[in-house]
Amino acid sequence: MIRALKTGESSEDDALKRLEGARPWVWTAIDPVSKVLLAIEVGPRTVEMAQGVVHQVAQRFASTCMPLWLSDGFTGYLPAILGHFGAWHQPERTRAQGPAPKPRWMPLPGLLYAQVVKQYRRQRVVGVQHRVVFGTLERVQHVLAACGWKINTSFIERLNLDRRQRVAAIGRRVNTLCQGEDAVQHQLALFHVYHNFVLPHTSLRQPLQVPEPTHGRGSAKVWQPCTPAMAAGLTDHVWTLQEGLLFRVPPWPQPHAV
Repeated sequence: MIRALKTGESSEDDALKRLEGARPWVWTAIDPVSKVLLAIEVGPRTVEMAQGVVHQVAQRFASTCMPLWLSDGFTGYLPAILGHFGAWHQPERTRAQGPAPKPRWMPLPGLLYAQVVKQYRRQRVVGVQHRVVFGTLERVQHVLAACGWKINTSFIERLNLDRRQRVAAIGRRVNTLCQGEDAVQHQLALFHVYHNFVLPHTSLRQPLQVPEPTHGRGSAKVWQPCTPAMAAGLTDHVWTLQEGLLFRVPPWPQPHAV
């Protein structure tokens, strides 16, 4: 691209468009209670990608679970969430004569979704607006108040910082082996396992009933480390990186030959 720009074979506007389209977007979804990383994907910022990520997250919920969704102001989340947590509703007749009103796809009762819309000026945040898409502001605030939280996306922003620090290909421009979205996806898959099973989270640690002595003259151990997978009940101990790399994943169903 740079060579074509220097030789005049490509214009500056065309180069910017091609580079912008080639820039991968990392999609993440996290459960703020257990800190479990639910989904992580690489792809363009489109409605189709939003639907795929929401579909992955919805598959990890129980059938009776109705989560509270928080995101930025991207418009693609609305049809994705509504498509997975909606149902057909038959409006009542308003006239005695004429055709019956057509069914409408409406959000399920209890669905809550709020957005954090940031205003930027010269790459600086100058304002933040909270927009309730489904539900009411009072209901959203009531659910968050039970955990001592407010409407924000700080958990995802903290996760993005952690992800940039541990995955060099998306942290900065480096000479790595990642030459496409598929290679970045493989690195993020390793980070997915590392975050959920290997990395203890300070806010999840549990106090020990009896302090345990440590080697040397150090103070006694009073906290039990806990990973997001342990908080979610997926495992009972902190994994080592070797244990995660050597874990044998059960084979997925293979298509039958015709």
